[in-house]
Amino acid sequence: MHVSGNVKDSYSSQYDDASVAWRNTGAKYKAVNIVELAKNISFKNVLEVGAGEGSILKWLSEWGFCPDLNCVEISESGIDLIKSKNIKSLHDILLFDGYKIPYSDNHFDLVICSHVLEHVEHERLLLREIKRVSKHQIFEVPIDFSFYVDKKLKHFLSYGHINIYTPALFRFLLLSENFKVEKDICHLYHDDVIKQMFKNRKSAYYFMKLKQQVLRMFPYFLGIKPHSYAVLTSKSEKELSIF
Repeated sequence: MHVSGNVKDSYSSQYDDASVAWRNTGAKYKAVNIVELAKNISFKNVLEVGAGEGSILKWLSEWGFCPDLNCVEISESGIDLIKSKNIKSLHDILLFDGYKIPYSDNHFDLVICSHVLEHVEHERLLLREIKRVSKHQIFEVPIDFSFYVDKKLKHFLSYGHINIYTPALFRFLLLSENFKVEKDICHLYHDDVIKQMFKNRKSAYYFMKLKQQVLRMFPYFLGIKPHSYAVLTSKSEKELSIF
C-alpha cells in the first residue's frame, strides 16, 4: 500500500519558508500536549510519524524531551526543511511511503503522530504499522466535526482533511484497533494560536474566546467539541476483531 499519486504530489511541495512561523506557533502547543501525556511513561527513543517540516521535533529537542528523536515523512519539501533546522537530538530523517514504517517490531518506546491521521486515506493501515513498531503512542487530531460538516467539504479538503473526528469517534477507532487508551487531553487553542488565526479579524477572535469560556464552563461539551484531541495509548498484541 502506498499513498495515492495525486495525494503524494500534493504533499511533496507542501512546505515552504513562508509557513514556518505559523506552523512553529501551533507546533509549540502540540509539543506541550505531548510532554504532558508522556509524563508517566518510560521511553528512551521516539519516532514522529508524519513530521511535516519538523517544528514539533524542534520544540521537543529544545526542551530535552528525549536524546534519541527520529522521524518519517512523505513530503520531500518537509524533509528538506527538517534537515535545515539542524535539530540537535534528531537522528534518522527518513522519507517513507505513508504506510510502511522502515523499522522492526517494537523498535520505539514511543511514537508520536500529531495532526496526521485526518490526512490519511487508509488510517487503519497506518495505525497498525504504528502499533507494530512501538510500545506507546501519542496521537493528536483536530476536531472538525459539526452536524453540517458535509456543507464544508471544500473548506476541509483545502486543508487536506479527509477524515473527520470527535474525541469519542477517535477513541472508537483506537479501541477497535486494540490500542489501550491511557490518558487524554481535550485541547483548546492557546491565545498565541488564536491571535495568528484571526490577526485581521477582531470579531472572530473575540467570538472564539467567548466560545472557549463557555466550553470550559461545561466539561461535557468540551469533551465533544474541543479544538483538538490528544491521547496517550499503549499497544496490545490483538488485531482488529469483529463479530
